[in-house]
Amino acid sequence: MARLAAFDMDGTLLMPDHRLGDKTLSTLKRLHERDITLTFATGRHVLEMRHLLGKLSMDAFLITGNGTRIHSVEGDVLHRQDLDPEVADLVLHSTWDTQASIHVFNDTGWLTGEEIPELLKAHVYSGFRYQLTDLRRLPAHSVTKICFCGDHDDLCRLRIQLNDVLGDRAHLTFSAVECLEVLPVGCNKGSALAVLSDHLGLTMQDCMAFGDAMNDREMLGSVGRGVIMGNAMPQLKAELSHLPVIGHCRNEAVSHFLTHWLDKPNLPYSPE
Repeated sequence: MARLAAFDMDGTLLMPDHRLGDKTLSTLKRLHERDITLTFATGRHVLEMRHLLGKLSMDAFLITGNGTRIHSVEGDVLHRQDLDPEVADLVLHSTWDTQASIHVFNDTGWLTGEEIPELLKAHVYSGFRYQLTDLRRLPAHSVTKICFCGDHDDLCRLRIQLNDVLGDRAHLTFSAVECLEVLPVGCNKGSALAVLSDHLGLTMQDCMAFGDAMNDREMLGSVGRGVIMGNAMPQLKAELSHLPVIGHCRNEAVSHFLTHWLDKPNLPYSPE
C-alpha cells in the first residue's frame, strides 16, 4: 500500500473547466482517512494552491512551481530553488524568434507584460491572476521560473533556441501542450518528491503519482506506482510506455482508479 500520493492538478485532478469534482474530493478524503499522506505537485503558484486548499479544507504538502518550492502542511518552506540569475537575465533580456507570451514567477506571484484574459480562465476558481509589469526591467534574481505560452509548434522551435543558448544551465519542459517552462537545473516534480519523501522518512517506492504532461515525467517514472491520464500528452505516454493509462480527467478518472484501488486491490483495474 502506498503511503504518499502525489497529484498533478491541471489535466489530472482538475476537470477541463479547472474545477475539482465532488467524486475526486471525496476520494482524496478517503485517502487521508487511510493515513495516506497527500501532496499536490503542480506548476501552479503556492499562493494559489494555499487558497484552493483553504476552500477545500484539506491538509496536504505542496510541491509548486514544478518542483521549485516544497511546503509543509503547516506552510513552512521545506525546499526552494530559483533560476540562476544569469540564466534568468539571458531569457528575459534576449530577443527570441517566437510569438509566445512570456511569464515570470517569483515569491510575489505571476508577472507578465500584457493583458491576456484567456489565460485567466484556468484560475477562475481561485481568483489568482497576473500582475502587469515591464519584464525587461525586472531584476533577474529570485526568479523561480519563466514560462512561454503559445502555439506548440512555435514553442518547439523556441525550445531549440533556448537550448542552444542555455545548454545545461536550465531545465526545459512542457507543462502543457501550449506551455514551455524554463526551470532551475535539476528541478522537476520527481526531484522535489524525492526530497519530500526523504523528509517524511519514506522512499520513492512508497509513493504513487498521477500526471498528464511532460513536466510529470520524472515524477511518474521514479515512484513505486506511476499512473498516466488518458488525456496525457502523447510524448509522455511514449516515454513511459510501461506505465498504466487510465481515463480522462473530465470523467474524474483519478477518483475512479483510486476507488478501485481502495476497495478491490486484488482485482484487475479497467479504465471507466
